[in-house]
Amino acid sequence: MKPPRVDEKELGEKVGIEKTIFMGSGIDMWAEGIPDEWIRDTLTYCDNKFPNNTWFFQSKNPGRFGDWVSNKKSILCTTIETDNYYPIIMGKCPSPEKRYQDFANLKQPKKMVTIEPVMDFNIAKLLYWLIDINPIQINIGADSGGNHLPEPSTKKLKLLIGRLMHLGLKVHLKQNLNRLLKE
Repeated sequence: MKPPRVDEKELGEKVGIEKTIFMGSGIDMWAEGIPDEWIRDTLTYCDNKFPNNTWFFQSKNPGRFGDWVSNKKSILCTTIETDNYYPIIMGKCPSPEKRYQDFANLKQPKKMVTIEPVMDFNIAKLLYWLIDINPIQINIGADSGGNHLPEPSTKKLKLLIGRLMHLGLKVHLKQNLNRLLKE
């Protein structure tokens, strides 16, 4: 795996106005080890050169968002694939509970949650977390890499989706979730 780097020429690109742009889709810009100056330079580019755009930022380390993102037009997203912690699977990123706590405490009007790849969960606990975060959208997807992750049963997954929708939360089901919903 190559070490992260900044492609300085990208900070000179013209991306248009009044668009929604996923910034950092190929890297977690808020991961541990990413230098503060990279984050500062990227946000300066976003906020100063294109203030009329909506910027979409996603991180498995949402605790770092609070130090940086202040643009009310930004959409912040974190991944909470389960309420369980699997250190071998999740590597160096914070536990799902830490991600939930940091994200729920973040004062940002537009938050999204991605549950991908969805792993087995405690429905009451995960529902509580999602309600507490109050995201504008929840995306749910399956493991499309054949990693043999601990997945929820079809019944449990359908129950989660049904309860989220019943609560009025916007849920987007990714195409790769069909495999789990048809079992």
